[in-house]
Amino acid sequence: MQPHASELEEAIIGACLIEQEALPLVADKLRPEMFYDDHHQLIFAALIAMYQANKKIDILTVKEELTRRGVLEKIGGPYTIVQLSSRVASSAHIEYHAQIVHQKYLAREAVVGFNKLLTCAMDETIDIDDTLIDAHNLLDRLEGESGHHDHIRCMDTLMTDTLKEAELRIAKSVNGVTGIPTGLTELDQKTGGLQDSDLIVIAARPSVGKTAFALHLARSAAMAGNAVAVYSLEMQGERLADRWLAAASNINPYRWRNGIPTLQEMENAHTAASELSGLPIYVDDSTSVSMDHIRSSARLLKSRNQCDAIIIDYLQLCDMATKQANRNREQEVAQATRKAKLLAKELHIPVVLLSQLNRESENRPGGRPELAHLRERSYRTGCGRRDVALPTGHATRRHRPGKRLPDRRTGGGYRCQAA
Repeated sequence: MQPHASELEEAIIGACLIEQEALPLVADKLRPEMFYDDHHQLIFAALIAMYQANKKIDILTVKEELTRRGVLEKIGGPYTIVQLSSRVASSAHIEYHAQIVHQKYLAREAVVGFNKLLTCAMDETIDIDDTLIDAHNLLDRLEGESGHHDHIRCMDTLMTDTLKEAELRIAKSVNGVTGIPTGLTELDQKTGGLQDSDLIVIAARPSVGKTAFALHLARSAAMAGNAVAVYSLEMQGERLADRWLAAASNINPYRWRNGIPTLQEMENAHTAASELSGLPIYVDDSTSVSMDHIRSSARLLKSRNQCDAIIIDYLQLCDMATKQANRNREQEVAQATRKAKLLAKELHIPVVLLSQLNRESENRPGGRPELAHLRERSYRTGCGRRDVALPTGHATRRHRPGKRLPDRRTGGGYRCQAA
């Protein structure tokens, strides 16, 4: 028999029947499915519906509500309601009773969930990666239901937390940069670096330099002592390493790609590789990567103190397969973006998400893109506020969209616009 507390369920319903003040104390803590007994589920569902409709609750009104729902006889008739109302004399301990009933519900959910995971793990026809994702989702759901994470704060607590955070920013501020440095002076001055819990979208047309820009961010962050996880959905890990080597050693990319580097370039490449190998950068170039996979992997790295920032290259290549039918591309992209934002908040780290611009951006005066030019742009409503960086500058008559624009302040190869 699964964990349950039928007597406490009866006490809770009985208290709600005899005292008007009882139900508000448990309405936000319990749901009908949390009751083990089917009869109790039906009665509590009626109680919640009456409470939400601002109806008076007593033995007679509850009887009428159950009759209207056609479930009065299913619960045992009016006698059951009268019997439940006589179980307790008051609602003195109803919140404690609700806590125990809630814990029993979580125990039942854990039993069912882990048994299902055990069955999936034993089934060789089911991909183990899918089973691991289901395991993470189960734990997240149980943790969310546990009530240990109460996110409601009064203004006193909020102001105290805000001042503490401000003091931490002041303590770690270096030349006005309070987050993870990007290596671009002008961008750091405008944003203070990559900030924790922020989703930063880097958007541009294809072949403009999104990946090169993101790799520059990863290298700069790692050189400052921050661990960076790079999820490359477009390029193989070795191709990313080629770009890092070229940037760090000034070797000729053409000769390196075609296998004809000079002896001096090979020597420079070995020196650069030795320096880069010590950077805390972790690359995942899996062929099929979903946001759930990224979340599971990032949480594992974070538990090892190996993830201070995440870079995803790029959004439109994420595996967005879903069990929900009738979902269009924009809804899928919206869901993926929402998961990226929630990941940034959950791990309290910046998440850099690369995205493509649509063709309409090329028709703008001067080629300067706007937020509305993000491909599948309705995904911008899929989560809350975000920062958007558009790399490699805006196209002008003198600079084509694919041309790198030198940043005179940093000597780098990018000029950035923070929106």
